[in-house]
Amino acid sequence: MYICQMELIANTNIFFAAVLNEPEKTNIVHLTQGANIAAPEILPYEIGNALMAMCKRGRITPRQAVSVYQIIQRIPARLLAVDISKALDIALKFNIYAYDTYFLECARALAHLLITLDRRMQQIAKELVLRYWSNHHESFYLFRSAAEPC
Repeated sequence: MYICQMELIANTNIFFAAVLNEPEKTNIVHLTQGANIAAPEILPYEIGNALMAMCKRGRITPRQAVSVYQIIQRIPARLLAVDISKALDIALKFNIYAYDTYFLECARALAHLLITLDRRMQQIAKELVLRYWSNHHESFYLFRSAAEPC
């Protein structure tokens, strides 16, 4: 019997929402349970940068930052190389930071479901005809950019 595992591209905010017990945590855990999670190879750097920003804003302490980082490191996520040229095309077309387009480009290139809490990224995913998860409607938008085996 063949079982198809869901393939996901998870944005940085998904990892934080799960670890920091944000309101979306239950839906994220349910969605990702048993799935193959991947992200652009910049993920660890984005996590470090976000943790430092949270410390500077007083949202977490330095000790909590280290703890959160250690917990996030235990979440299995495959890190992917990104075609920077194609990501840059998306960034220029939509006038957004290239860092965000690395996640979009991974989802596009692999035809994986993008999960993000960022409404702008969700809107761009929709315009690019990518599959993405919207936490605002608690539903999946199953736009297809390529034929899928499952």
